Amino acid sequence: MSFFNSARRIATGCAAAAAAASFATNVAAGGHGIDLEGKTVEWIIPFSETGGSAKWANFYAPLLSEALPGNPTIVVKFMPGAGSTKGANFFQEQEYEDGTLIFGSSGSTQFPYLLGDPRVKYEYADWNVVLASGTGGVAYLPPDLAGRVADGGVSAIADEDFIYGSQGATRLDLVPLLAWEMLGLNVDPVFGIKGRGDGRLMFERGEANIDYQTSSSYLGGVLPLVEAGTAVPWFSFGALDGNGNIVRDPTFPEMPTFKEVCDATDGCETSGDQWEAWKAFFIAGFPAQKMVFLPRGAPAEAVDAYAEAFETVKARADFADISAKRLGKYLQLTGGEAQVALASATQVPESAKDFVVNWLSDRYGVVLN
Repeated sequence: MSFFNSARRIATGCAAAAAAASFATNVAAGGHGIDLEGKTVEWIIPFSETGGSAKWANFYAPLLSEALPGNPTIVVKFMPGAGSTKGANFFQEQEYEDGTLIFGSSGSTQFPYLLGDPRVKYEYADWNVVLASGTGGVAYLPPDLAGRVADGGVSAIADEDFIYGSQGATRLDLVPLLAWEMLGLNVDPVFGIKGRGDGRLMFERGEANIDYQTSSSYLGGVLPLVEAGTAVPWFSFGALDGNGNIVRDPTFPEMPTFKEVCDATDGCETSGDQWEAWKAFFIAGFPAQKMVFLPRGAPAEAVDAYAEAFETVKARADFADISAKRLGKYLQLTGGEAQVALASATQVPESAKDFVVNWLSDRYGVVLN
């Protein structure tokens, strides 16, 4: 499991192994004591219906319905606002009742938590993770600009003025925003969009001339633009190998990584404080980018029932094929592995956090108290 090997996850290993053993025992025993027959499960997504989280939830919802005890109806409910903190704060206030409420988080939910955003009223430790989905990200440009960066570097577009639709500087968007600054680009973000799909729509309408999407949204929403010749992929953020090195994304192996583009660009460094901060938040935001939770108070039998249902989905003969087309080729984790993924997504080194907090203040006037 490629991203489990970094030093800051080792401390969670023993707990994860125990959780995995408990999960396996419960699955083998069967009979979780939860039956959802005739019920409707509400899956809260704290973004608009146009982005990657929507595509992820809509992909899983019918498959999860088939796999859960009683085959409940699963309805995806979108609750955008404040860069996902509105929906997350709502979920924090809920307590487990009967297994009919789940929540889907994203890196844009994790980052405000990591940075101590005062709008955050939620606590991941109170929630019960049942699935962790990895993903990637792809940056893309209009054809006229993309044609000028064919050599990998960005010197030919260094004087260009870029507009980017953003959910907010403390959200997952800080990964591309910091990347573009490291490349020396002049990118002016328009903050306040409710989901990455809305940023894609700005690009389609010509209101933005640079964008990125997570893999599911890229595959579903941007690939048609590429095929139509109105968008050109530039780079992926990459993936992690077993030693924590950034390598090409398995879903987009033909694309250079941001690290490769940075190495090819004068003034962009892949070492030092800025690089280490970017990499730390990339790791926190993408290898376990989307997670499914039951609310606080969920009993073990409910957590196990959902985890087993996701395992059943993953065991389908056609899962690798259908998931690659909709989500990309990434890890889908349950049980103890999901616990470890949660830990990796909700902690970063203090040095990286301090760098980003200072950068947000200096660059965007965002002060986090």
